[in-house]
Amino acid sequence: MLAVARRNLFGIGVIVGVVLALTVVVTLLTTPKYTAGARIQINDNSSRVFSEEDMQDEPVVAGYDTDRFLKTQTEVISSRSLALRVAQRLNLAGNPAFFAAQDSKPPAEGTSLANAQAMAASLLRTGLNVQLPRDSRIVTIEFTSADPALAAKIANAYVDEYIQSNLQRKFDSSSYARNFLGEQLQLAKQKVEDSERALNAYARSNGLIIPRSASSGNEKDNSNGSNSVTTSSLLQLNTAANDATAKRIAAEGRWRAISSVPLLSSNEVLTSPTINQLVTAKAEVEASLKEEQSRHLDDYPAVLAKRSQLKSLNDQIQITANNIKNSVRSDYEAAKQAEQQLMSQVASLKGDTLAEQDRTVQYGLLSRDADTNRQVYDGLLERYKKLNATAGVSLSNISIVDEAQAPSGPSSPKLLRNLLIGLIAGFVAAGIYVLVREQFNDSIRVPDDVEPKLDMPLLGVIPGARDDDPDAALADPKSAVTEAYNSLRSSLMYSTSEGLPKIIQVTSAQPAEGKTTTSLAIATGFARMGRTVLLIDADMRRPSIHRRVDVPNEAGLSTLLTSHAELTSIAVQTGQLNLSVLPSGPVPPSPTELLSSHRIEELLTEGARHYDTVIVDSPPILGLADAPLISALVDGVVFVVEANRNRRGSLRGAIRRLRAMRPIILGAVLTKFEATKAGNQYYTDYYGYDYYQYGSSGKADS
Repeated sequence: MLAVARRNLFGIGVIVGVVLALTVVVTLLTTPKYTAGARIQINDNSSRVFSEEDMQDEPVVAGYDTDRFLKTQTEVISSRSLALRVAQRLNLAGNPAFFAAQDSKPPAEGTSLANAQAMAASLLRTGLNVQLPRDSRIVTIEFTSADPALAAKIANAYVDEYIQSNLQRKFDSSSYARNFLGEQLQLAKQKVEDSERALNAYARSNGLIIPRSASSGNEKDNSNGSNSVTTSSLLQLNTAANDATAKRIAAEGRWRAISSVPLLSSNEVLTSPTINQLVTAKAEVEASLKEEQSRHLDDYPAVLAKRSQLKSLNDQIQITANNIKNSVRSDYEAAKQAEQQLMSQVASLKGDTLAEQDRTVQYGLLSRDADTNRQVYDGLLERYKKLNATAGVSLSNISIVDEAQAPSGPSSPKLLRNLLIGLIAGFVAAGIYVLVREQFNDSIRVPDDVEPKLDMPLLGVIPGARDDDPDAALADPKSAVTEAYNSLRSSLMYSTSEGLPKIIQVTSAQPAEGKTTTSLAIATGFARMGRTVLLIDADMRRPSIHRRVDVPNEAGLSTLLTSHAELTSIAVQTGQLNLSVLPSGPVPPSPTELLSSHRIEELLTEGARHYDTVIVDSPPILGLADAPLISALVDGVVFVVEANRNRRGSLRGAIRRLRAMRPIILGAVLTKFEATKAGNQYYTDYYGYDYYQYGSSGKADS
């Protein structure tokens, strides 16, 4: 990541600098804004007043739903309807200063009042900011404007209109309920009237006189007609008949008692006060008579007088006893007659009552219907009265904590904050720039880029030759280039499961990436190991190997492809032991056609029979078909990539063309790599750049 940043340091600096400069310019040109805020407390219950001394709290929302309730209230504050109320309250539609403070043009002439107010409400919602801290009921209503006094005025107007709209919503909600109850009350009243009229009409047509009790406890009696006049009369007569029967039985008992025993022995006579007085007087006269008889004879006047008095008393007792007996008999006869009359009337009323009960069945239905309608009407009327009594008397559950004050300083723009934001934005933009550039740039800058970008293993890293003279570097066995190619040779020895491939092709995406130098270095390295090596120059458009090894080019690969000559007769032995070179030969008019023939496959097979290793230096891949054709015939392909070469997608295109032939790709070789310019000490240490430099300078190794 640090290496990527160093490679794009200039672009990053330019982008960050431009963004910071733009931030400063925009900040200085921005009109100062002032933010005024008012704070209110929103409770989850409100007070309802029923009288001057009676007040009670009623919940606005359930306790578990308080957070959602407060969030809803903040949305209400930010609503379009509340903004429209504030615009109307402050007459902002006709205030050009308001539109100027909000950096907006006032409504054009001829704009309707409704549209102008809608424009003002839209600007209000743009400058409004409602803050609800977590775990708090304190809501801050802020408004931002270029005019500090106007900002405070609008913030306070928002608070006032919010409180009034909250109360208005409560009143409107009860108004809807009152209107609905009023309509239902009229319908219930009409039903009561209709049912009462139907009940009275039925009673009149059937001659029913039934008093209807107002209490619900007698509703059952009313429904079956038990309180009708006929029924009441029957009940009264039946009670009287029962009483008459009891009286008759009592009178009959007295009569039987007084008539079944001697007159003066009956209880009625004996208990009579008159009889008791006469008996007492008789006893006194008898006692006086006995006293006179003891002193005088029976014809003595005093004795005769006493006897006459005694007889008179006996006659009075007899008369009185008969009168008592006759009185008991008269009572019995009267009770018997009264009983018979009452029983007759009861029997008559029973028939009338039974007939009336048949008629009261429908009356009961109509009566119950009328009572039900009346109860519904009474309930609605009671609810309607209570709703009218309590409508609009709720206190607001919103209280003002702090009123908005005109701010003394602007809330925006803030230079330091904007610079910090600009710095962050600059780094983000620079990061995007670097990411896009690195994503679309397929150049290989460091060895670690090979595998992720090329999807092939890294075989070796070849440093750049001094003075840009690779032949001199290869001639020095202690040079960094030679040591790097020795390392590449070791990698090729174990590049496949069978070891070193027999026929190896060396190619690259574009010219001048070091493929010819790599081919020559690989061939020379294996020749030094004692292996017989054939180096074929298959680049028949721009041949160069014959010059690098100083051999003639009168005959070569093109000669073999156009004839049946033997490979060993054309191949040239070089000054390096075990190394033979097959130059390209005369440049043919169409190298691709020659390489497309079966002759090239025969030559490669023949070379594999006569030599331990065959190295094919093929042309670049892009723009030519030679390298892909050869890759399908060899045992392995070495792909040479020049470090830090800007290709803009050409490298990926070359690899796609190469893999279309399904070759065996051994890996990639990164050439001309400068570890000191990679921007990371890791590559310098890991790839031994310091060690190579030390060896090439001829210093003694400690």
